[in-house]
Amino acid sequence: MEMQFYPPGWLDSNDPTRWTSALNIDSLSQNPNTAEDQNRACQAAAVGGIEYVNFAFITKDGVPTGPPSPLLANGNTFTPNADTLFYNPGDLLRIVLQDTSHGLKITITDLTTPQSGSMTASAANGFAQILFDPTGTSCDPTTHNLPYDFHPMYATSSEHTRVPWAAHSYNIAFSDEIGHFEYCSTVSSEAGTCTSSGASDPPGPGRDENFCFDADFASFFGLIPIGGCLDTDVEFDGVPYQLVWPGTFTNPTQDRLVHAQPVKFTSPLFKDGEGETQGYSRVAFETDPPRIEFATNPPCQRHISNPADPNPGQDCVNPPVGVPFYPFFTTRGGDEGENCMWQEGGAHIPGTTNIFGGSSTTEFGSLLALAYPAAGGVPTFRFNDFRQVLKRNPCPRGN
Repeated sequence: MEMQFYPPGWLDSNDPTRWTSALNIDSLSQNPNTAEDQNRACQAAAVGGIEYVNFAFITKDGVPTGPPSPLLANGNTFTPNADTLFYNPGDLLRIVLQDTSHGLKITITDLTTPQSGSMTASAANGFAQILFDPTGTSCDPTTHNLPYDFHPMYATSSEHTRVPWAAHSYNIAFSDEIGHFEYCSTVSSEAGTCTSSGASDPPGPGRDENFCFDADFASFFGLIPIGGCLDTDVEFDGVPYQLVWPGTFTNPTQDRLVHAQPVKFTSPLFKDGEGETQGYSRVAFETDPPRIEFATNPPCQRHISNPADPNPGQDCVNPPVGVPFYPFFTTRGGDEGENCMWQEGGAHIPGTTNIFGGSSTTEFGSLLALAYPAAGGVPTFRFNDFRQVLKRNPCPRGN
């Protein structure tokens, strides 16, 4: 489950000036122990294909804008309406994730406006699984759409509470999915390839300049009129890997003039078995460039065994080859108690108290070997992440 937030501005958002959010549940329709995939008809019919997605905006009345189910979703599902919860930049939000008898419920309260909204991952709200039918030839929703209440799998979070098919190893986490934007001036067609890179786009072979849109297309929807591409930036040369983050200039006045303010958040809290509010005693830093460093020169050799690369781990680097900057997390406020907050960017954000070494290399630590189930009863081992587990939580939050 990903509780996703979408910033304002362009086509990966929903408004030119305001934020939105949505409850996403991703499911892999595959049996890794037998090497069987979902049938092709269901892969073609489902939102997200083999990794299908239930999607619903957070709304003020808790009712989805359209069917969240990956087989029943329509245009309304992905279109905000008057009931969708919007936020202004700088608003202070309280986010609660809580299991209920009919599924995980997200409640977001905007403490600035104030407004609130929610979404429950329930069958009643239209959330569903897809019948796993690897030998089938059809995907009729009347037989393959299985209404479902989604509940959390774990009651805690540690190195062992991971999704066994995902690149990341974490469970309860804050993550910023960067690497999905490059400038583009002209396109072969809307959602096609880039035919003329923008003036500020670095030169390169263009292996990731796909799913591109021009400025007129964005302007038609009332969004910022710039052209760009949303494909995974496997060349690591797009905007997110430049010195565009808060705290990347040493001069705070200059930094504030040209950079946005950082997103700030507190450490999460949870309820224990007696219903008491507690904080997590440890935290970890993790990032997954090795998973997509296959197009760098030289490429990352991430396969350890079954199959194995010639030199596992070689050329899997952080930051990736040629990257001017890779963002990392710092803290601000008191080292203990309610005033401590996390933030993302560079080492020079005013008010910063801990920079964790001052670079992505020092913060995210060493390569992490992960085991994944595979056919034949022999797991496959891979380097997909860099991870550093701290012995304590350096930014606890008061209960």
